Amino acid sequence: MTDSRADLASSVERLAEGRVLCIGDLMLDRFVSGAVERISPEAPIPVLRVEAEDVMLGGAGNVVRNLLSLGGSCRFVSVVGEDADGDRLTAMLEGEGRVMPHLLRDPARRSTVKTRFVADGQQLLRTDSEAALPLSDELAARAAERIAGFAEGAGAVVLSDYGKGTLTPAVVGAALAAGEQAGVRVIVDPKGTDFGRYRGAAIVTPNRRELAEATRMPVGSDAEVVAAARHLIESFGFEAVLVTRSQEGMTLVSGGAHEASQHLPAVAREVFDVSGAGDTVIATFALGLAVGMPLRDAAELANAAAGIVVGKVGTATVRPAELIHALHTSEMEATDRKVAPAAAAAEILAGWRRRNARIGFTNGCFDLLHPGHVSLLRQARAACDRLVVGLNSDASVRRLKGDGRPVQSETARAMVLASLAAVDLVVVFAEDTPLRLIELLRPDVLIKGADYTIETVVGADVVQGYGGRVVLADLVPGHSTTETIARMGR
Repeated sequence: MTDSRADLASSVERLAEGRVLCIGDLMLDRFVSGAVERISPEAPIPVLRVEAEDVMLGGAGNVVRNLLSLGGSCRFVSVVGEDADGDRLTAMLEGEGRVMPHLLRDPARRSTVKTRFVADGQQLLRTDSEAALPLSDELAARAAERIAGFAEGAGAVVLSDYGKGTLTPAVVGAALAAGEQAGVRVIVDPKGTDFGRYRGAAIVTPNRRELAEATRMPVGSDAEVVAAARHLIESFGFEAVLVTRSQEGMTLVSGGAHEASQHLPAVAREVFDVSGAGDTVIATFALGLAVGMPLRDAAELANAAAGIVVGKVGTATVRPAELIHALHTSEMEATDRKVAPAAAAAEILAGWRRRNARIGFTNGCFDLLHPGHVSLLRQARAACDRLVVGLNSDASVRRLKGDGRPVQSETARAMVLASLAAVDLVVVFAEDTPLRLIELLRPDVLIKGADYTIETVVGADVVQGYGGRVVLADLVPGHSTTETIARMGR
């Protein structure tokens, strides 16, 4: 896992190396936009004065658009009707670079078209023209044959299920078999309540409503979302579930020995249109996995991409430059939010405790951060769910270390600490010891370096007195700020 969003931003360029096989329901997204200036005299409805009309690939086609927009390449299998809209969709895909499409033509099917009427950035009405028919056995067999060939060389397989009939059991089975044969993950954007049809997939990406309907479990709180996702993992053998939660961001729940779960807060500043946001999520997530990113990093990237796309109108896409900028911006904002005064810190910890998080605490001057500090902080974070760092103020450091210290101001030291992924909160204290801060925050775990004994750790008796524990972290020899400053003065 990367140490920061800035590190994550540096990996965005790697997405251009990714190749994804996408299978799913293709549709045409049509946007009719204009202005509303009056109410119809014929009925109490707005009159839209049409100013523009745009068409773009929708449904699984929007997954393809997002893959290409991020620099990746794609192989695509879907079905359209023997009609003018089918011709148009075929031409649009053939006109894209870095995509190899295979579109089945079904004379019994009407190509799916969604038309949205928009004024002042708001949708007034949507109309759907479609015939959601399952593929015939003949067409499903042809799709399966092409899927098997397309999977070779892919870094991930995506099933984009819009419930229009492309992903029949035979096609899903072919995709799962092809993914297994190629040794790559199959990731599903699901539809309906029967997630058993995706058994054998690595990851599913339901939204909160889909999760609730599929599990018949409550999903109002973080803990309930995790429990429902865990139920899917246990029931169907998924490696992980990535739950999209609208304004609350995402939750990634993994199976395995540690049964990890991470809540990723939303990063959108303004929400104009959520159309196609799920397509952006699965495209970014799959492309990240296709180039070898860890699950958490790929999810972080997808979360940032979703925050961008919901700020646009229509089924929009995200470009690498936008994603890099968003990650750098959120890194700076997150760093600012991670530095808090003691009273505010107590309120933040109360919220974490409501989510059953174990709170860890360590402290120090952290002047000229070095590998010994980084090792201590990583060990401290491994001992808890949330790590708070108590930071000596400038005046406190001068009293402890003498004139000329600290080298960096408390503001600079706090910002550097807050930029580390291992640190969840930084609190500056003015006293020579953090005892008062420990008594206020009441951490579950108190961590110090192994150059201390438990008896000499400030606040150890307090923490142990209410049932907490003290952890002594291993030290990295040969590193200290004092020694570093001495070498600089030579």
